[in-house]
Amino acid sequence: MVASASYGVHAPEALKLLSQVFERIERVELKAGEREEEVIEKVGEADALILGGGGPVTRRVMEECANLKIIARHGLGLDNVDLEAATELGIPVTYCRHTGEEASVAEHAVALMLACARRLVEADRAVREGRWGARVELVGLELRGKTLGVIGLGAIGREVAKIARNGFGMRLVAYDPYAPEEAFREVGAERVGLEELLRESDFITIHVPLTPETRRMLDAERLKLVKRGAVIVNTARGAVIDEAALCEALKEGRIAYAGLDVFEREPLENSPLLSLPNTVLTPHVAAFTKEALRRMDLANAEDLVRFFRGERPLRLANPKVYEKGLRSQRR
Repeated sequence: MVASASYGVHAPEALKLLSQVFERIERVELKAGEREEEVIEKVGEADALILGGGGPVTRRVMEECANLKIIARHGLGLDNVDLEAATELGIPVTYCRHTGEEASVAEHAVALMLACARRLVEADRAVREGRWGARVELVGLELRGKTLGVIGLGAIGREVAKIARNGFGMRLVAYDPYAPEEAFREVGAERVGLEELLRESDFITIHVPLTPETRRMLDAERLKLVKRGAVIVNTARGAVIDEAALCEALKEGRIAYAGLDVFEREPLENSPLLSLPNTVLTPHVAAFTKEALRRMDLANAEDLVRFFRGERPLRLANPKVYEKGLRSQRR
């Protein structure tokens, strides 16, 4: 069962590869926040599920879909899969780690920084509306020489840091309590605490997974610490930021601009963000380049084929499942 609308579009050979082990490949639409009953009905008797951003796939879903042997996440985020339950139930979960997706997401994060700094959306609108004179008001910011705060120094955060340092000569500060010192040395970033990062940074970019620890990491109190006139970019997960508090900070001008690819609720509807002029909003497309989608498609297909041929997938999100024992081997 393929529950990712983009899967196979840019790499049709991925579907051919899957056909080597699957008699039937069906598509289904899974929206974010669907009821468990709907997810159970749609997944049905599938042996394998290629999962996009929809769901969630909870313990109950996996228990009710008793034929489900493996889940392949078409992306990096795992917040829509109960990974602990999958491990206990013997269901491997693969994802698109080490497929080069970080290049596309990093480029999008930098594009959002530039769009905010140079007020590109406002400028485009002014030209289309015949307001050429607005150019004298659309004064932007340079990135060169500014301080970039990187929250999360994993593969994507490091890629953004390299672009910022090498392309714009930005000073780098980073917060990541789990990253080793060599990660900071690799990109030339100073290790700082979160509060210090918020106070010092002219631009802030977020690259952390959504966990209980990171949910609303940037709440109302922490957003008050952000340097006045700073730009915030988020290509990670929307719920890392308290959206209501961010809206207030943007309205008051404490935060100059926000470039957001992710939101607390997706799709974004009836949100104050939609009417704020100092935002650049994109529909969760940071990883959506032809190159990245092709690599992700093939990675998912490769791991599924390996699994159903009795081999271990290469990109396991829950490697301990092999210690617990696989559902597919329990019958």
